[in-house]
Amino acid sequence: MSQFKPINFQHYTSNKDANTTPDHVYWKRLGMPVLAKEFGTIDYIDFSPVEPYYFAVTCSVRVQIYNPITKLVVKNLSRFQESAYGGCFRNDGRLVVAGDEEGFVKLFDVSSKNILRLFKGHKNAVHRAAFRHTDYIRAGCTSPVSPHLLLSGGYDHTIKMLDTRMPNEQVLQVNHESPVESLIYLPSGGVFVSAGGTHIKVWDAMSGGKLLANVTQHHKTITCLKLANNGRRLLSGSLDHNIKIYDVSNYECVHTINYPNSVLSLGISADDETLVAGMVDGLLSIRRMETEDDLYKQKSEGKKEKQSDHINEVVHVVHKPSNIQADKYLRAFEYSKALDCTLSSYIVSRNPHLTVCVIQELIRRKGLTRAFSGRSYKSLSQLLRFFNRYISDYRFTRVLVDAVNILLNIYGDSIHTFPKEFLSLFKQLAKKLKHEEYVTYSCLQVQGCIDLLISNSALNVRKEYNEDLKQSENAKKLDTINIY
Repeated sequence: MSQFKPINFQHYTSNKDANTTPDHVYWKRLGMPVLAKEFGTIDYIDFSPVEPYYFAVTCSVRVQIYNPITKLVVKNLSRFQESAYGGCFRNDGRLVVAGDEEGFVKLFDVSSKNILRLFKGHKNAVHRAAFRHTDYIRAGCTSPVSPHLLLSGGYDHTIKMLDTRMPNEQVLQVNHESPVESLIYLPSGGVFVSAGGTHIKVWDAMSGGKLLANVTQHHKTITCLKLANNGRRLLSGSLDHNIKIYDVSNYECVHTINYPNSVLSLGISADDETLVAGMVDGLLSIRRMETEDDLYKQKSEGKKEKQSDHINEVVHVVHKPSNIQADKYLRAFEYSKALDCTLSSYIVSRNPHLTVCVIQELIRRKGLTRAFSGRSYKSLSQLLRFFNRYISDYRFTRVLVDAVNILLNIYGDSIHTFPKEFLSLFKQLAKKLKHEEYVTYSCLQVQGCIDLLISNSALNVRKEYNEDLKQSENAKKLDTINIY
């Protein structure tokens, strides 16, 4: 029997000699990884652009969709006869498209898992959606400013840009000088980045493909690229077991994350909260950012230094986690008692994250139904008061919503038999959830307005650039005529 692993509440001492740049502080917040084993090499990872930021993992003959909170598979798209490749979400998170070894491109409805479209025409395996090269195509992406501009990169070392409004004309072609493994546009749409061999190259699309930077931080082949921190940071994964993070303003490496095996694919959620890496041995590493409350606890209850009067020795005192009793019950599979010991008034008022972490662990073990079942009115009232108090806290909302759904599945049919005082707690919870829904909808409306303003601004800048370019070309023509 494998050794029991307690819930991770250890407080780690910091290394005073390490660099304490803002990037190190930010990326060190990524917690300990949760590992999941797949049945083959992980070809591609893609995050849904909408909350709750599910991510699709393409591996073997299926595309699996994971919940980043519970780290469990919520959907399994397995309508493939041979290996699947490059599964990615549509911009609304409702559809997933993937290629396969047979040469088909399949479009799935995420909610029903049905195939909506089957595109035929390729004679070989479809790894990514791209255009014709003289060798295999391995990478492709669409401009964030104009959906008509597409990039494709292949093993013939070339990167090609095509405008769908002019399908018979090639807008741009550059030579990466190595087989191209990954391509990505920067948010401005005027610059794109290519990865291949041990080089990351930055190109200016507006000046005809001028090389702006050549970054060589890896010592083995770079396999994948992603953007993070609202486009201000670039991530690269490599066969050298590392993910490196760069500052896009100067392309300097600001942080490195090590992995136990070669990294073939990576994905990061829009809010940087979840980082997922797929390795060559089929291992999936899922890291989540620690909350501000966790960081505060580490500072307030971290190490205390004591110095002897005669010997200059620093003694590090680490407080034992207050949920040690919960680990004892979890080890014995007594899930109800594990939850009860974290619902005391002291923990609920001072350390609510301990209760939430136990609930999250029970969800991961699929034991929360057992922990909620068979409870008295008093213990259920205690649970509902906790939900009412903290479900609107952005740190806990996602986990507690999942917990409330499980509670309703158990007691939904018998709620009408409960006392009035108990029903009032349910009504209060429904009111809070309705308010959260209203706030979320309002925020999405504001976000939509901001996105529209930004996109219009980018289009205006591009129009001004094109007008300036035309004026400069006309001026050159006049100069030529005058010289003649």
